[in-house]
Amino acid sequence: MNISELVNNQKHFFKSQQTKDIDFRLKLLKALKDEILSREKDIYNALQNDFNKPPFETFISEFGLVISELNLVTKNLKKWTRPKRIKSSLLTFPSRDFIYKEPYGTILIMGPWNYPFLLTMEPVIMAIAAGNTAVLKPSELTKHTSRLVQEILEKIFKSNHVVICQGGVDVAKELLDQKWDYIFFTGSVRVGKIIAKAAAKNLTPVTLELGGKTPCIIDDTIDLNLVSKRIVWGKLLNYGQTCISPDYILVKKEVKDDFIRHIKIRIIKAYGENPQKSKDLPRVINQQNFLRLKNLLKDVDVVFGGDIDESDLYIAPTLVNEPAIDSALMSDEIFGPILPILTYDNEKDIEKIIWSYEKPLSLYVFSMNNKFVDSIISKYNFGGGVINDTLVHFGNHRLPFGGVGASGMGAYHGKLGFDTFSHEKSIIKRGTWTDPPVRYAPYKGKLKLMKKMFKWFG
Repeated sequence: MNISELVNNQKHFFKSQQTKDIDFRLKLLKALKDEILSREKDIYNALQNDFNKPPFETFISEFGLVISELNLVTKNLKKWTRPKRIKSSLLTFPSRDFIYKEPYGTILIMGPWNYPFLLTMEPVIMAIAAGNTAVLKPSELTKHTSRLVQEILEKIFKSNHVVICQGGVDVAKELLDQKWDYIFFTGSVRVGKIIAKAAAKNLTPVTLELGGKTPCIIDDTIDLNLVSKRIVWGKLLNYGQTCISPDYILVKKEVKDDFIRHIKIRIIKAYGENPQKSKDLPRVINQQNFLRLKNLLKDVDVVFGGDIDESDLYIAPTLVNEPAIDSALMSDEIFGPILPILTYDNEKDIEKIIWSYEKPLSLYVFSMNNKFVDSIISKYNFGGGVINDTLVHFGNHRLPFGGVGASGMGAYHGKLGFDTFSHEKSIIKRGTWTDPPVRYAPYKGKLKLMKKMFKWFG
């Protein structure tokens, strides 16, 4: 079956209205949860085969979050789908006003390779919960996980409801040539621009979860031992291949040496004197990305790490001292276990560096100075962030997760994910027991009264 026919089958199924039935959705989502639970070990094995991801990291950053999302949606779906009563306006008296949640229709979901289970399953779950059909294009770089995702979804859903299209760039291009009701993409800024351009041809709404150079600011008021633990965890989770990973450090100049000392101690404590032997570090996803990271280490001041082994796709956790702002290392998102460390004297120095880049997906501040923290939060545009930690904002389903500007558009997670895949349809139900004549022609003598009504009731 070609892609055009596949999409037409999904559109036909959506028009049957079956996906709008709440019990139908819940039955499938509960079956999906059971199937995922039964394949837990297979999921760990797939991610380990794809890039040596430890089971612990798979659980906390992928498997556990997917199960939590399924628990949340099955518990709350009936409540989320009810029409919401809205306060009426006296200008439309008599009436009762509502917002109805309506599925968009046929959704294209394009998943990334860095969290290939979580970031494909979560949008599929919420697209189905909202009553849509879905076509999923997982990453071709994580072939074991992508194949397993396909097996799981095919066990639960018919192809006219949810279908997986495996393949590379050619498949992605063919999918983007179709007319969709919504497109959800997670990936790089470069590809995000291609998605947005393709969507614009049909005025298709999009959510783009992209990335950018996430800054991590550290002042001189905080315990550097605590800071080092939280930064090493946030930076090296998934081997730095995380869109909200701290991309570079901005540390107060007076404490830089002490900060570097603590970071070194923490890396060794977490991963040993030879991190390559640690079972807790994944690997670079493929040789292309390995070579890209290797080239970023040319002509920079490595103060820790720097060891590489191409046969193992291994780059040691590496600290780089004061790289130039215009260096290759600082020109784009790193997406690997390399951490540049820059310094600042005052807030003007911070401005100069952060405003050299596009708006990031995240920003982190380590400080006990509330005035300083509030200044950073209010001054800079970014998707979301954490004070005195890294990454953990992703774990709260009540918080929107998304970017701004070049780091993306739209947000999701929890109920917000359901909302992302739902159109809010406004409905006014007018009463028929009275019909104020003021709005009807002839209008002579009514303008003054209408102005008063807008002033009183508008």
